[in-house]
Amino acid sequence: MEDNKIAVGLDIGTTKIVAMIGRKNEYDKIEVIGIGKAKSLGVKRGVVSNITQTIQSIQQAVDEAESVSGIKIENVVVGIAGQHIRSLHHSDYITRSNADEVIDDVDIENLVNQVHKLVMLPGEEIIHVLPQEFKVDSQADIKEPIGMYGGRLEANFHVVVGQVSSIRNIGRCVKSAGLDLSEITLEPLASASAVLSQEEKEAGVALIDIGGGTTDLAIFKDGIIRHTAVIPFGGNVITDDIKEGCSIIEKQAELLKIKFGSAWPGENKETEIVSIPGLRGREPKEITLKNLSKIIHARVQEIIEHVYVEIKNYGHETAKGKLIAGIVLTGGGSKLNHLRQLVEYITGMDARIGFPNEHLAGDSDEILSSPSYATAVGLLMEGLKKPLKEEEEQKEEVLETIENNPDVTVSNPVEEVISKEKEKPRKKSFFEKFTDGLKDFLDNAE
Repeated sequence: MEDNKIAVGLDIGTTKIVAMIGRKNEYDKIEVIGIGKAKSLGVKRGVVSNITQTIQSIQQAVDEAESVSGIKIENVVVGIAGQHIRSLHHSDYITRSNADEVIDDVDIENLVNQVHKLVMLPGEEIIHVLPQEFKVDSQADIKEPIGMYGGRLEANFHVVVGQVSSIRNIGRCVKSAGLDLSEITLEPLASASAVLSQEEKEAGVALIDIGGGTTDLAIFKDGIIRHTAVIPFGGNVITDDIKEGCSIIEKQAELLKIKFGSAWPGENKETEIVSIPGLRGREPKEITLKNLSKIIHARVQEIIEHVYVEIKNYGHETAKGKLIAGIVLTGGGSKLNHLRQLVEYITGMDARIGFPNEHLAGDSDEILSSPSYATAVGLLMEGLKKPLKEEEEQKEEVLETIENNPDVTVSNPVEEVISKEKEKPRKKSFFEKFTDGLKDFLDNAE
């Protein structure tokens, strides 16, 4: 079994922690070999609030996934969310020392590194720097500047920022659970790669991932990520409202929401009543489904309006920014009855429920294609992409070496040079540097 063919996504959510092991099959689809999930007790609104409990939950999920698949998990790709995430737009430029040479990766890396020097608020750190479009000299709207001539290279960036302490806490939990962190990714970006099609990203789409503790938003247009936001409300606040409004315990409120809940009060008749057993011999409570859906409706409406404000901030109402493909809803909260109709009613945009089955192998378990697993599938995809990227880069470097040295004669040139290349240290992307920095910090903190 080759090491690089297997990856693990670890979704540390507010309600559940999921570890998903998978590999690519011969049709380039993802085959999930093992999955483990545990109740998440130490996470509030996407942020770790109890280290010990989170470590236990991670271990439980990982153990389950290991026993199902028979594979030992060593490193994982982790998602990060939480109310501390914010995004901003920034444009920056570099003046190239030699305008007679074409723009290459190094120039873009220099430009991205320059953005990383941005001064953040105390305690904040840049998580992702995502280039939008480039400008070479005075020519604007360039998608791919590599290979062009130009003295001044400029770009607009979408910068995602988060709290250092929250990121370190997640790293700490993963490390203490005996795992290595191979990568940290923003959760809405992971969910987006699992449920959105390329056509939707081109046409313009807003992905709304309604989780237990947070609702994540990612907006794409022209195939590029344009806006991200994390709203600190999710399915749990709906459950809390039902608990308070009907004076019942949380477990019953959650069941009511899942079994009978609806986001559209007009659907239920006054006569539909659910009887809930009282605690310790008390009288049972009778709750009308109409009241239940009124409570749910009020809270869901608030969440969607928050999200819609973000969509408008991005510029959906401008001619250039119109999101033609509308909205895709995913995450556990998207399974609420009539949610899609309510979203369409509030925003006036088309909506659909996003299932992460687009990239899964045909014979995958039905449970996996539930919207609840969108983030885990996305993180797994991210983990599987990484080794491929490295191999591609190495092959390109090798072919260049061969072109530049015509006198090199090798029986299998690519293989031989790759083995040499592997000995050479590879240039690290910023994100890897960031993850390595995090690992060093955690090692020193032990």
